[in-house]
Amino acid sequence: MTESAHDRIFTVAEANRLIGPMEVVIAEIERLRGQLDWHDRELQILDALWGPKVLEKENPDHGEFHKHRTGVDETVEEIEGLVRDEILARGVRFPTGGLEHGLLDFPTTLDGRVVYLCWKRGEPKVSHWHEIDRGFAGRQPVTTEHATRMGTDQQ
Repeated sequence: MTESAHDRIFTVAEANRLIGPMEVVIAEIERLRGQLDWHDRELQILDALWGPKVLEKENPDHGEFHKHRTGVDETVEEIEGLVRDEILARGVRFPTGGLEHGLLDFPTTLDGRVVYLCWKRGEPKVSHWHEIDRGFAGRQPVTTEHATRMGTDQQ
């Protein structure tokens, strides 16, 4: 039986090996979010100027509106693809607010229960963990003892 990405359990070392690639993906998502914000601001300006009339083909800014609307759609699709193909497909998950704050959770086990190794963009390695219902605020340091037991069948 093969392990699906949704069932992936990480050791601390396995999670740490993904930090470099995750930094690159999160940086690209942040760049795309900036692009998305720009398209959104431009659409807000056009809406303030024209209201629903910007949708009329004869409106002088209709082409500009369409360009930014398409830009939003394409950028959202690109972000969703990165999340799906580069993060979720590897078994990594976003906690609540993870996309906005560069947070990732790596499922692991500790003493027979599932917990999350928690990483925030900019941290050099995975150095914290939390219970699945505690989130970022419940982060605790990964001790050497934890690290030897995480992601293994040891209890």
